[in-house]
Amino acid sequence: MNLLYMVILLLFCILILLIAKFVTGKRLVSSIIVFVFSVSMITAGILLDTLKQENAVNAMTRFKNLLQTPIAKTNAFIEENFILDLIEVKDSVLLDAPVINQKPELPRGCEVTSLAMMLQYAGIHADKMMLAEQIKRDPTAYRKEHGIVYFGHPNNGFVGDMYSYQNPGLGVYHRPIAELAEKYLPGSIHDFTGSDFEEIKKHLSDGRPVWVITNTAYRHLEPNYFQTWQTPNGPIDITYKEHSVLITGYDANYVYFNDPLTGAKNKKAPIKDFEESWVQMGKQAITYLPDYPLADNASEV
Repeated sequence: MNLLYMVILLLFCILILLIAKFVTGKRLVSSIIVFVFSVSMITAGILLDTLKQENAVNAMTRFKNLLQTPIAKTNAFIEENFILDLIEVKDSVLLDAPVINQKPELPRGCEVTSLAMMLQYAGIHADKMMLAEQIKRDPTAYRKEHGIVYFGHPNNGFVGDMYSYQNPGLGVYHRPIAELAEKYLPGSIHDFTGSDFEEIKKHLSDGRPVWVITNTAYRHLEPNYFQTWQTPNGPIDITYKEHSVLITGYDANYVYFNDPLTGAKNKKAPIKDFEESWVQMGKQAITYLPDYPLADNASEV
């Protein structure tokens, strides 16, 4: 507005000058040219100044809107903003996670029981029986022809009977477990299957237990413990010693875990043997990342 007043004053002075020349009878052509040029330059200046002011206002408005807009904490957003390399791996860790026994209700339910322990440690009310009902299932029926077993694939869903040993069954792998966990911690579940064991240590050092698939011997198994099934996804090598636990800590010699099969808290196994069993079972590992939102159907413990 101050600039506009200055422009009006300048134009008024030029107009007075033109009138004075007209009264004295002097030639006005050059003065008129100067006047028109001045008006053009001043008008252009006003327009540019106005555009700058509008741009500044628009920029400020966009900035305010950006600050006021809530960030959608999707899994991709959290993983992009979570810098794993900044976590210092400690020499030893031992977390106090709740322990839950899968038996007697879920003789084959080690995976959902270990998930229940992880969710409860995260402050989420999760029951092993509820998770057992909600876990995705592979409906493929068991059959054996000419010595070849045809059954489901654990990454499609739980295979067989979870509630009894009387019927065929096995378990479930990381993919359906991560999908189920996502319903309780939306956008925060981190399935880092295929990563190195060092990443497990980093999450433990940062205060989060890790769901894994191993075997009941907690060491590398000989080939005779495995058999090949034909599944809807193709052949897969499985072992009936497949097991899931919640890793709670480690030190230089041992890894510590809550074992749903025995109900033992912070059970230990030689860390090298345990790592080899985990690698043999496909390096399956799941945890959650910090600053997660609660799901609509979840509540704090």
